[in-house]
Amino acid sequence: QVQLVESGGGLVQAGDSLRLSCVASGRTFSSYSMSWFRQAPGKEREIVSAINWSGGNTYYVDSVKGRFTISRDDAKNTVYLQMNSLKVEDTAIYYCAAKRFAYNIHLPAYDFWGQGTQVTVSS
Repeated sequence: QVQLVESGGGLVQAGDSLRLSCVASGRTFSSYSMSWFRQAPGKEREIVSAINWSGGNTYYVDSVKGRFTISRDDAKNTVYLQMNSLKVEDTAIYYCAAKRFAYNIHLPAYDFWGQGTQVTVSS
């Protein structure tokens, strides 16, 4: 079992930056691929970024490429999402998710989810 706890969300202005963190419980964090999803009001949850278990491969949805960076620190059981040049359309609840081995861009593939952290970007 893996428990995930996100933090770092908040209210910012367009153009600002935020760094989200997700801390995982358990001793096998290094074997899990980690992803960030987001869900805006009235919209389906979508993948934002993913990093595989080795950290060698990453994925970004087109809308955040060049602005967001995902990284992981296995010594701290933590995955990060650095979000720069935030836009109003980035407003959503951001969720951390984990699955064994290779990452996947589809929600049903993930076994463990955090409770989410709210990111609000004002114009």
